[in-house]
Amino acid sequence: MEDKIIVTHRGALIAKYGTKGLGKILAGVAELIAKDRARGLKTAIVYLDDAAKMKKGGANPLRNVADCRGAKAAIDSVFKTYQPDYLMILGSKDVVPHQDLDNPAYKAGDDDDRQAWGDLPYACDTPYSRDPAKFVGPTRVVSRLPDLTGAKEPSYLIALLKSAANWKGRKASDYTNYFGLSASVWKGSTALSLDNVFGNNTALMLAPPKGPKYPGGKLGARMHFINCHGASAAPEFYGQKGNSYPVSLNTKATRGAINEGAVAAVECCYGSQLYDSVALGLDMPICQSYLRQGAYGFLGSTTIAYGPADDNGSADWICQFFLLNILDGASVGSAALLARQQYVQKCAQMDPMDLKTLAQYCVYGDPSVHPVARKNEKKIVMTEARLTTARFGRSERRAKMKQTGDFLLQTKPTASKSQKAGRMTVQAKSALSNLAAKAGMPRRQEFLAFAVKGAARPRKGAGKLASAPSRYYLTIRKSKSTGYRVAVVAKELGGRIVDYCIYHEH
Repeated sequence: MEDKIIVTHRGALIAKYGTKGLGKILAGVAELIAKDRARGLKTAIVYLDDAAKMKKGGANPLRNVADCRGAKAAIDSVFKTYQPDYLMILGSKDVVPHQDLDNPAYKAGDDDDRQAWGDLPYACDTPYSRDPAKFVGPTRVVSRLPDLTGAKEPSYLIALLKSAANWKGRKASDYTNYFGLSASVWKGSTALSLDNVFGNNTALMLAPPKGPKYPGGKLGARMHFINCHGASAAPEFYGQKGNSYPVSLNTKATRGAINEGAVAAVECCYGSQLYDSVALGLDMPICQSYLRQGAYGFLGSTTIAYGPADDNGSADWICQFFLLNILDGASVGSAALLARQQYVQKCAQMDPMDLKTLAQYCVYGDPSVHPVARKNEKKIVMTEARLTTARFGRSERRAKMKQTGDFLLQTKPTASKSQKAGRMTVQAKSALSNLAAKAGMPRRQEFLAFAVKGAARPRKGAGKLASAPSRYYLTIRKSKSTGYRVAVVAKELGGRIVDYCIYHEH
C-alpha cells in the first residue's frame, strides 16, 4: 500500500497548461516521488478523472471540476482503495474544488458568505453534505499544494513541487523566533495567542504603525502569526487603529523576505482565498507568495473570519493549535488534522461561529513535510526494517486520530439550522438586548436562534439542567463607524442566557 497519495485532475491541468505543461508538472511530481522514496515514503499519483482508478473505490470519474459532490466521492474512493497516511491535493480550486459547506452564520447584509469554502470534508470519512455539523470529526491527514488559479503556464506549481521534494527538517530552535503581527485594536488577543504558542509576546508588532515593509529581516523568522484584517481578492492585509486601516502586509513586501521552511497561521479574513490573480491582473494571494518562496505550511481562512478583540476564541484557537503541533514535530498535514480535532475538543459545543471557523480554515503545503525534526531524529539509511517500523508508528498515530475523530462526531453537540427566535423568557430578551448594546448595536437587534443537536436533555428537578445549551442566539451587524462586522453569540440554558462571546471580523 502507498504511504502518500497525490490526487489531481489530469483534464483540468491539460486545459490550463497543455500537454507539454502537464509533462513538466509530472516531471516535478516524479522528482517528489523519488525524494519521498529516499525518505521512506511510498508515494503515487492518482487522477480523479481516471475511470479505472475511480472504479476500484466505487466512484465515478470526476468529469466537472466544479462538481463538489463528485470530488468528495472521488477522494473518498481514493482513501478506500489506498488507505494512505497522507493525501495531497495537487492544484487550486479550478483543478480540485474546495467543498461547498453552508455557512450557518449566513444572513444577507450581515455575514454575506453563503458558503464556507474549504477542504475539511476531504479530511473526514463522512459522505458528501453541505452541513458543516457533519464534519466535526475529521480523521484524515489532508492538505493542498495549490497552483495559481487561472494560470496558463506551470512555473509556479513546478517551483512548489521542487520545494516539497527538497524539504528538510530543522532544529526546534530554528522555530523559536517568530513574526507576530496584529491590528492595534486586537493587541490583547494576539498577545495572548503569542504567549500560548511561544511563551512570550515580546516580538509582537502592531499595525499601525508597522507595515507593510519590515526591514531588518523580520519576515525571515520561520514562524508567523498574523491577526489583521483581510479582504476578498486582495493581495493585502490591513491593520486598524480607530478608523484608520493602513496596509499591514502585502504580497509585494513578502517577495524575497520569506525564508525556506517558514510556517504561517493567519487569522485574516480571506487569508487562504485562492482568487484568480491572473484574470484580475492582481498580485498573487499572500498565502501563495509564502509558498512560492519555500514556506512549508500556511493555515488560513477562505472567507470572513472572526475572533474576540481582547480574549481568545474561534480563529485564535485553530491557529494556535496548528503552530503548537508544528513545534511539537508534527507534519504539516498532521498538525492541521490535530488542530481541527483540538479545536472541536476545545469548544464545549459547536455554535454557529465555531462551525464556520472549522469549515473555512485550509492548510496549504505538502502534508508529509516535518518542518521541525522530531527529537533525536538523525539522517539514517531507510532499510526495510526501519521502513516497517516507521509505517507501524504512523499507522498507530492514524488509528488514534481516527478514534478521536469518530468520538467527536458521535458526541459533540452542534448548532442546527437557524430559525426566528420566537418565544423567549423575559430574562433572555433583556440579556440579548444588553449584549447587542454592549456590541454597539441597537437594543432591538434581531437575533437568529439555533437549536442544539446532540445535546443531552435536561433532567427534571431543581438544578438538574443539561450541560449543553438549549439554544444559541446569533446576530451580526456591520459597524457604522468602522464598516466591519461585529457578531454576538449567546448561549441559552433553561430559558436563561448563561454565556456569550462578541466576535470581530478579521
